[in-house]
Amino acid sequence: MGIKRHIPNIITLFNLLSGSIAVIFAVKGNLILAAIFVAAGIFFDFFDGLAARALNVKSEVGLQLDSLADVVTSGVVPGLVMYQLLMKALPASGGLGSDWNSSVFDIQIKPFALIGLLIILASAYRLAKFNVDERQTDSFIGLPTPANALLILSLPLILTYQPGSFITGLLLNEWFLVGLTLVSCYLLNAELPLFALKFSDWGFKENKLRYFFIISCIILIIFLQFIAIPVILLLYVVLSIISNRKVQTA
Repeated sequence: MGIKRHIPNIITLFNLLSGSIAVIFAVKGNLILAAIFVAAGIFFDFFDGLAARALNVKSEVGLQLDSLADVVTSGVVPGLVMYQLLMKALPASGGLGSDWNSSVFDIQIKPFALIGLLIILASAYRLAKFNVDERQTDSFIGLPTPANALLILSLPLILTYQPGSFITGLLLNEWFLVGLTLVSCYLLNAELPLFALKFSDWGFKENKLRYFFIISCIILIIFLQFIAIPVILLLYVVLSIISNRKVQTA
């Protein structure tokens, strides 16, 4: 089998490399470059599975490596980005904005902003569950970590490229960010069946939900640009709930 069996794992390692670079930018506060490298990591994450299936070289090592890479790219980075957004949103001093100062490490931390790091914990737990949950072969139970990462990383992109008084005020409101953090942590681990964009065939009847979702995504991106990302995630959850209810009542 030679080099062929290593190709999916090499692609996964590029995911991990992209995520590691994104961590550096997120820590430095450059959230746009962090978002770019997370997007690159998610791109590699999509294609490592395709490569494994196409080459018929799926392995247990590849499964574990994929989750380890996703913990960094789709867990650590979104958590750090949320922490940075909370640091910006909190008052300069007093109350929730009070700092922990360290002359030894030369850092300033607002303890309240550490709530953003809950995303890292929830993502790691979701990935651990995914590896042992045999129900998630053709669909998902809970929001996939790459989807959640795109949701969180869309915030600095919206703030930078589509600013507005209402949007900026909302996305830099500490209580909105805390609420979004808690909602994302819940969705990651909720017993909520979500459809996957996996086509067993290209027939319209069997895949009409997927086709509708893809077409809707294209339209939303054209008209809303980065604001489309949270709207698409909301649409994804709503369509999944509607689809599940139809199946249960059928």
